Amino acid sequence: IAGHIVPLIPDGACIQLGIGGLPNIVGTMLAESDIKDLGCHSEMLADAFYHLHEAGKLTNRKKGVDKGKSTFTFAAGSQFLYDWMDHNPSCITYPAGYTNNPRLIAQNPRSVSINACLEVDLFGQVSSESSGIRQISGTGGQLDFATGAYLSEGGSSYICCNSSYTDREGNLKSRIVPTLVPGSIVTVPRSLTHCVVTEHGIADLAGRSTWQRAEALINIAHPDLRDELIKEAQKMNIWRKSNR
Repeated sequence: IAGHIVPLIPDGACIQLGIGGLPNIVGTMLAESDIKDLGCHSEMLADAFYHLHEAGKLTNRKKGVDKGKSTFTFAAGSQFLYDWMDHNPSCITYPAGYTNNPRLIAQNPRSVSINACLEVDLFGQVSSESSGIRQISGTGGQLDFATGAYLSEGGSSYICCNSSYTDREGNLKSRIVPTLVPGSIVTVPRSLTHCVVTEHGIADLAGRSTWQRAEALINIAHPDLRDELIKEAQKMNIWRKSNR
C-alpha cells in the first residue's frame, strides 16, 4: 500500500500521518526516498517524522503555516522520538483546535494526509470508527485532515486499508463493501473522500460519478471478491457495463 503512495508525494509536501503501522511505514519509506523539503503538520507526531528528520528530508521550508517548524498536538512513539522533541525549538505543539483546523491545514501547499480505515463502501463512504454498532476507534482528526488536504493547493488525501481480512470462521471478507454495515459510523463522507488505497492500487474518487466510484473501488478490491461486488453493485443499480 505504501508503495503506491510514496511515488505520488511531491517535493515540498506537508505530511500528516495518522495512527497505525501503515502511516508510519509510509513515513519511513519517504525517509529512504529521493524526496526533499518535506513539512510536518499533523495531529500526531510519530516515529516516522524523526526518521525523516534524520534523513534530512524534514525541513519545513515549504510550509505556508509555521514555516520552519514541525507542528503537532501530541506525540506517540519510541523513546528516540521523545528525546528528539525534548527542548527542540523546531517542534511546536498546539491544541487540536489549531492543528486540526482544515482552513489552516489547507494553507500548507501540497498538503498530504495519510490515514487508515476499517471499510469503504461503493459510494465512497469511509468508516474508520466502528463495525456496525461495535465501537473500535474514535473520530480523531481524520476528517479534518482529509478535508484540509483535499482543499490544499496540490494536496491529496489517502485513506488506506487492506483489501480483505479473514473472519473467525476462516472466510475471506472484503473491506470494500457494497454498503456499510447498518450502524457503522461514517468518518469521511463520500463528498470528501479523495484517494482510497489498498495493496491492489489507488481509487481516485475526486469528482467521480457514482458508477465511476463503484468501478474504481471494485478494481482495488481483492480479486477473488470482485465478482460478488459487481453483482451487488448491479443490484443497487449503481454499476452496469453500459455505463462505459
